[in-house]
Amino acid sequence: MPKRIIRDIFRFEGYRKSFQNAARGIIYLFLYHRNMRLIFIIGFATIIAGLYVGFKGIEIVALGVTMTLVFMAEIFNTAVELMMDAIAEKYHTKIRLVKDIAAGIVVISCLNALAVGYILFGKKLGWY
Repeated sequence: MPKRIIRDIFRFEGYRKSFQNAARGIIYLFLYHRNMRLIFIIGFATIIAGLYVGFKGIEIVALGVTMTLVFMAEIFNTAVELMMDAIAEKYHTKIRLVKDIAAGIVVISCLNALAVGYILFGKKLGWY
């Protein structure tokens, strides 16, 4: 009996399908959303630059977490925009406000990324 319970708890069929759905969403973002490609290129270049200037492991982790935050904000923003476009076919002030708020999340995460980058690179490059 315990074997069956453990087997039922750890079934992987649902996980595989969930992963496929998530991968399809990420591929869609890269193919059809310029901002996602730009964020990826800037993030990748930043990690390479960090390795070039000799960042320690924790500094690379800080860059990675910061880059992931920007990715997540852009994914959230795109999801909200697509959902709002599906809900309302014509202009509505509240829909516009929801879209603006979602875009604001991206701006805040980008400002955070700039601050983290300035602190990490500025220290290594002697800017302060």
